Amino acid sequence: MSVDSAARRGLHRRLGPLPWIGPAVLLILLVVLWPVYEMVRTSFLRISTSGFVRGSAGPDKYRKLFGEADLGHVLLSTVVWTLAVVGLTMLLSLGLAQLFDQRFPGRRFARWALIAPWAASVLMTSIGFRWMLDRTAGVLNTAMTDLGLVDGPRDWLGDPATAWPWMVAVAVFVSLPFTTYTLLAGLQTVPAEIYEAARVDGASLWQSYRRITLPLLRPAFLVGLVINLINVFNSFPVIWGMTQGGPSSDTATTTVFMYQLKSTDLGESAAMSVVNFALVVLMVLAFLKVSRWNRDTGEES
Repeated sequence: MSVDSAARRGLHRRLGPLPWIGPAVLLILLVVLWPVYEMVRTSFLRISTSGFVRGSAGPDKYRKLFGEADLGHVLLSTVVWTLAVVGLTMLLSLGLAQLFDQRFPGRRFARWALIAPWAASVLMTSIGFRWMLDRTAGVLNTAMTDLGLVDGPRDWLGDPATAWPWMVAVAVFVSLPFTTYTLLAGLQTVPAEIYEAARVDGASLWQSYRRITLPLLRPAFLVGLVINLINVFNSFPVIWGMTQGGPSSDTATTTVFMYQLKSTDLGESAAMSVVNFALVVLMVLAFLKVSRWNRDTGEES
């Protein structure tokens, strides 16, 4: 063996998997960490509405943000929005996954139909629902008025009391395909022999579901839950496409509120971005701690 060949092998051993994971690490640095750094840096700058930096603002943008009268109800709305959409999505997806795991006529077409909300643009879907709910030309008002269900057209998206339920329904609608297929994939990994053994032992359907299906479905359920928490918490197209967070900020979450602040103060908007990012990180860490994901992963490995 030549000296050069031995040197190259020694270099390869020292580098280990770095040549393979290097591009992925570089991509993370460029796409994730660098924008986070710029976001934090911008939150400490005084920037004009035209985009020119006027100097350092120190923590003034954070003081201004936490002094906003709308911030409290925006944070509360974000929590309620996230819990409602994720809770309904997981519950309905679990039922749909169980249904699609059974054999019935037209199952293939039903599975294809479920992909439609996922294949379409979320913003396009939201705008479509906004047109459907329009006060003057919306098909819902026209149909309900013709059927005598309402005395006259209603401004469904102009009133937060009716806008929030509609936005939750649309968010659940566009979230169902991914979550359902994630749970369906988990269900299809459960060996049929386990259910046969349970039936031989006299277990009822509910006992088999509670003691076999749910525990074995837990990894897929956690994946769907974590991804939905992040996506729904940061959801922008549904709310912006339907109400733009209005009137005022009555139907805004922290992500939409951040975008609203951009038109008046870029530094304050960046500060809201930092707060939003920190809340997402804390939420995911708390969830992983409660679910004991790390411990279970260590036991499986």
